[in-house]
Amino acid sequence: MATFSLGKHAHVDLCDLLKLEGWVESGAQAKIVIDEGQVSVDGAVETRKRCKIFPGQTVSFAGQSITVVA
Repeated sequence: MATFSLGKHAHVDLCDLLKLEGWVESGAQAKIVIDEGQVSVDGAVETRKRCKIFPGQTVSFAGQSITVVA
């Protein structure tokens, strides 16, 4: 499974993670797919666009998954 490193940050917003991973082309598109219920965090559908993702959480979208690490 792929990982995303937060580096020196404590968390990343869900919409930013989708954009940074290249799963969507823009922040606006990220917000749309999140609002439509296409994104899950730790296996549960997440519709909060600015949901804070912390180390240890797994985000899934369009058949892809990534685990966030510190």
